[in-house]
Amino acid sequence: QVQLVESGGGSVEAGGSLRLSCAASGRTFISMYGMGWFRQAPGKERDFVADIHSSGDTYYADSVKGRFTISRDNAKSTVYLQMNSLKPEDTAVYYCAARPVFSTRSYNSYNYWGQGTQVTVSS
Repeated sequence: QVQLVESGGGSVEAGGSLRLSCAASGRTFISMYGMGWFRQAPGKERDFVADIHSSGDTYYADSVKGRFTISRDNAKSTVYLQMNSLKPEDTAVYYCAARPVFSTRSYNSYNYWGQGTQVTVSS
């Protein structure tokens, strides 16, 4: 059982930056999971944003590549999403998710989800 709690969301002007955090807890080792970030705008589907493997390898959606950076600190059981050069189109609720390390980045591989944190970017 894994519990995930996101934080760090807020309101920022276009071109600004935010850093989201995802704290994991439970009777497990965070190193056994790959971690991902997803986002969902009102009335839209939940979309993939970024993923980081236990090895540190990362993968990004084309829409955020070069602007967002995912990282992890296993000792703190925390995953981060640094968001730079934010655009109004980035406005959404951002969710942290966990998957077994040997799984793919398929949506159904993410077994645990946080409650989400709101990010609002004004023009």
